[in-house]
Parts: sequence; structure tokens; C-alpha cells
Amino acid sequence: MNDFDTTKLAVIPGRPYPTGTAVYNNGVRFTIFSRHATRVWVALFRAVEDREPVWEYEFEAKRHRTGDVWSIFVQGIGEGALYLFRMDGPWSPHEGHRFNSTVYLLDPYAKALTGDIHNGTIKCVAVRDRMEWWDDVRPHISAHDLVIYEAHVRGMTQHASSGVAHPGTYRGLIEKIPYLKDLGINAVELLPVHELGENLLGRCGISGGELKNYWGYSTIGFFAPTGRYASSAAGLEHLDEFREMVKALHDAGIEVILDVVFNHTSEGNERGPTLSFRGIDNTIYYLLDDNGGYLNYSGCGNTLNCGHPLVRDFILDCLRYWVAVMHIDGFRFDLASILGRDLDGNIHEDAPLLARIAEDPVLRDVKLIAEAWDAGGAYQVGSFGGERWAEWNGQYRDDVRRFWRGDPGMRGRIATRLTGSADLYAHSDRTALHSINFVTCHDGFTLSDLVSHNHKHNEINGEGNRDGLDDNVSWNCGVEGDTDDPEVNALRLRMQKNFLATLFVSLGVPMLLAGDELGRTQRGNNNAYCQDNEISWIDWSLLKKNAELYRFCRGMIAFRRQNPALRRADFFTGVTPGAPREEADFRWLDEHGEAVAWDAERGTLMALVHPRENGGTALCMALNPSIEEVAFALPKGSWQIRVDTAATSPKDIIIAKAGSVPPALESVRLVPRSMMILSSGPGRPRNKG
Repeated sequence: MNDFDTTKLAVIPGRPYPTGTAVYNNGVRFTIFSRHATRVWVALFRAVEDREPVWEYEFEAKRHRTGDVWSIFVQGIGEGALYLFRMDGPWSPHEGHRFNSTVYLLDPYAKALTGDIHNGTIKCVAVRDRMEWWDDVRPHISAHDLVIYEAHVRGMTQHASSGVAHPGTYRGLIEKIPYLKDLGINAVELLPVHELGENLLGRCGISGGELKNYWGYSTIGFFAPTGRYASSAAGLEHLDEFREMVKALHDAGIEVILDVVFNHTSEGNERGPTLSFRGIDNTIYYLLDDNGGYLNYSGCGNTLNCGHPLVRDFILDCLRYWVAVMHIDGFRFDLASILGRDLDGNIHEDAPLLARIAEDPVLRDVKLIAEAWDAGGAYQVGSFGGERWAEWNGQYRDDVRRFWRGDPGMRGRIATRLTGSADLYAHSDRTALHSINFVTCHDGFTLSDLVSHNHKHNEINGEGNRDGLDDNVSWNCGVEGDTDDPEVNALRLRMQKNFLATLFVSLGVPMLLAGDELGRTQRGNNNAYCQDNEISWIDWSLLKKNAELYRFCRGMIAFRRQNPALRRADFFTGVTPGAPREEADFRWLDEHGEAVAWDAERGTLMALVHPRENGGTALCMALNPSIEEVAFALPKGSWQIRVDTAATSPKDIIIAKAGSVPPALESVRLVPRSMMILSSGPGRPRNKG
């Protein structure tokens, strides 16, 4: 609504809380914080492309300032009003102040942004909170049953093969819900969907064309879903489209977890643009050194001052908004260790912000997942934030990769990861479900690339292949990159099955990278943050090409769902007091059925789950990461092979038939680099001996 008559606008004092812009029937209240500003203006614009405001008003400190909060109420405008702020104050970079009264600033609390930040037409939009959810009910899926799918909204459906009517959009993701249901997914963890300040990167790749910030870890509008992923971003349609996506996923029983970036903003260091926070109150919002320079624990030029009470309030207000107004089910916090740094940048062991998020009454039933490290050297996997916080388990990823690569001495490490990482979580009332297990994620190789490349191939990023990690704990199965060798390709398929089988039988919450179930490749690029093209998009033609891999992944998710022992929170004890060893809830054995020598370099291993712990069905898991075929002597029981990563479809996943009695297997032979899972139900004959 931008057809207002500027001659009829009236201004009266607003109120200092809540912060942000609020739309009423007769006007709009503008409320913004700044401690060190000496003058504040709000500017209204008639059209998005306008560079000059049609109306501007300077706040009167005596009438419109309460403490550090500036607020006015403007009568005669309504929802859709386009606005920005200006602020004046000290320009003293060595003291941290960077006020510039000539620069228009975005509202940190803006619920919607429109225009282009690169050509200077970005505007805030005054919007009403959209509360009309009617019958939307959040799924409230237990962590026991959670299967997370890490995905990029645009990347899910932008490829020409996606077959959707609205490629690259929130609605495109809605169209893929039947696929997610078929796969067995019940939670999507979406890479940042917030408005970002840095879209174009200002450099070209080796193939030409300006590169884009595809991942979106460059937030400037923390309350605002981006219009880039909307089929129509005219007006406020992208807000409604985002809500449609959330409701459609909820209706399908799928939760929505957002990747949030509260560690830095897109303003960068002192050479970056002034867009919002820097021009509003730089010393409050950012961690600065003694000379006013930016501390860079994020690796992106600046670090949000999460130890400051006002920044903590901002983050809490943002999280509450996404839960209460947008119905989000959980959050994954990027570089979350920064949230625990104090005013001097030191890691605070009992960080107030982490405790406040965990105890906040609005956030009490949402999922909190930390990437428990940062670019400043902090690494807190296993010790982050207390019992409300789950963690991306980077040690799980690395140990599983090393084990299947055949690294020596990994028996103990893989045993610990398979059983929930008790070394990290068996303390302070934490359980196996605090571990978010993953083998791959957006940052690094895809699963297909993990078994096809020993080295990163990031030349197309335009940084001379210097970006991205050099050590990927990967193995190319003997040939770097694509090959027509059938033996190598068969081994690569087996290795991908090994990783998937391990992921879905491990205690903890599994997370699958979108497209791994289809064999998606980034051609060896392990840092595709700037590749908004077919390198990053899911090629849906792979569903037919790699149907065997998809069927196996789908089958492993179903297998996990059918076996409660794999979804338990409590750690196995390995003993049952007063009972013989055979009655233990869980046992580790070597290939001879004997006690394991944990210090052996050999990696072969067998795990036995007592039927008491699994609804009456015993499980036996045999793992052979070696380069030799190995015979495994099975424990007593009538065993049926359920999973064999070395077999071709459909024998790689075998559905157990009710009432069937399989042959009484006494041993099985595992080919090199393979895994087998067997089950033995009640009432079946037992082997002698």
C-alpha cells in the first residue's frame, strides 16, 4: 500500500517495545534500537526502484526516544509501506563507531525485504504478522524416529529434470513431498532461507559468468524469508508461499528445520558495505578489537557480538518469530560456538545465550542443533550447550569415513560411533540422540564424490583451487573421477551402500544430504557454495540411472524404522547384571565369534543385539573394511540375511516375510569392503554348539 498521501501523514510518539515495525489499521509504528546514534530518520518510498524517499521524518530525541530505543507512529500508511532508516552519530573507527548519515539502513527486525541489494534498491516492507494458520499442526516428531534430509530449496528443483511446475522455489519443494515420503524422510533441514546481503560475489569462475552466493550463508534479513525462492516475489507473495511450504510439509508429517546464521552478517569487515547493523550501532552488534577492527571467528569478516545482552535479545526475538509466526520446528545453528563467545571473544563454558535459548518457553519444544565449532578454533562436539542441544557429530563423519577407507586401528572408533558416541554424550544427562550422525553434508564432498575422488577439484570456483578442505578422508576406489571400469564402479556402489547402511543402523539421529540417495555428484568440488548451476542442483534423471542405490537407501531407512534397537536413546551397556554373557544387551565379537582385540589393526568386526532389546528380533551386523574376503562365524541362532552391501538389487535389501524360517546359517562370507546385517526372530531353531 504505497498510494498514501504524504500531506496527510501524521506522526505521534510510538512505544519502545517490542522492537521492529508493527502495522495497525490506522498506521505503522517504527521502533528501532541505537545507543550511540545522535539523530535518526525514517524514510518512506513510493516504489522499489526509487533511490530517493517520497517522505522522510527525523525522530525528536525528547519525544521519540526512550532509553536507547527510538519510536514513532505514522498515521496514514499501512501494510506494504516501503521504508529505510538513516542514522547520524560519531565517525570514529578506532573506537568502533561507523555512523554515516548519508547511508540508508535496513531494519534488523524487518519481516520482509524487496528489491536488489546490489543495485541499491533494497527496501524494507511493513507487514502484518501472518497468524491465520487455521488447522496447521506441527508434527512433533520424536528424536527417536527422526530422519533428517539436508536440502537447498532452490537446488532441490531448479534442474531441468525436476519435473515440477515451479522449479527452484518453495512451491517446487512442495511438489517433491511425495518423493520425500516415499524415501522415508520426516524432517527437512533447509540451508539458509533468509534474505542475504551478498548474492553476487564480484568474481567469475573459469567458465565465465559471475559467481553467486548459492548456499546463502550471508544473512542480512534475519526475520525475512528470501523472495529468491518464490515463484512470485511481487508484494508480499513470497511470505505466503513460504508459509504454504511449511504447512504442506506439516500436512505430510514432515518437520521443517532452518539453518540459521547468527555468527556473522553480510556486512563483512571494515571494507564491506554498510547495510544495517554497522550503521545502527557497530560497537553493540559486532565483536571488535582494541583498535575498532573486526574480530573474525566466522571466517567471513565479522563476528556477531552474541555475548552482549541486546544481541542476545535480538537472536531470541528472531527465533521466537520463526516458531510462533512461521511455525518452524527447529533450528541448526551455523558455527554455533560463536554463540558462546563472551564480550572479549573467549568461549564461555556456561554461555548465557545458549542457556536462554534452551529454557525459552516459546522454544521449549523445538529442535536445537549446533554445528559445535567455529572458524576461530573452537571445537565443542560433545560439550555444547547441555541436554537441550543436539550436535552435528563431526567425529562420527570422520571416523566412519576412516573405517571404510580401511585405515588401521579403527575398530574401537567405529564401535563407539555405531553405538551412539558414548565418549561424547554419556554425561550430563545426554543420550545417543544428542548425536546428529552424518557422513556427508552440504559442506564437502557428496557421497558419490567421497568414493570417487582423493582430491578436491574446485577450480571452477575461481580461487585457484585454494578454497575448501584439502583432507576429505575420502578414497576414489583406485581411479580419480569418472571411469567406465565396471569393477571400480561396482566397488563405488558398494562403498556408498556401506556408508548408508552404517548411517542408518547407528544410534543417534541420521542426517542424509539431499541427492546422496541418487548418486549426485559435484564433480569433485568440495566447496560448491558459489555454484548456482548444475554442479549443485539435483539431477533427477539420476533416479533412474541409480535406481539400485535409491532402493537401497529407501530400504535402509525402512529397516531402521522396523528395528527399535536402532532408534533407542540409551546407550548399550554390554552386560546384564547376574546373567551370562550371552544375555548382554549388546556384544562386540571378532570374525571368529570371540571377544574383540580392540588394539588390533584389523578392522573386521561383528555386533550382536539381543532380541530383548529389539522387539524379539536379534540383529547381527558384520563389517569387513579390509581388502580380503573374510568368513564370519555367526553366534547361535537361525539367521536370515537382511542387508548385504555386496549383493545386487534386490538381494542387497531383503524384506523379512512373516512366519518364514530361513536356513540355519552358521557362517557368512563377506567380500572385501562390505557389510552384512542378519536378523533372527523368536521361535526359530537354534544352531547346535
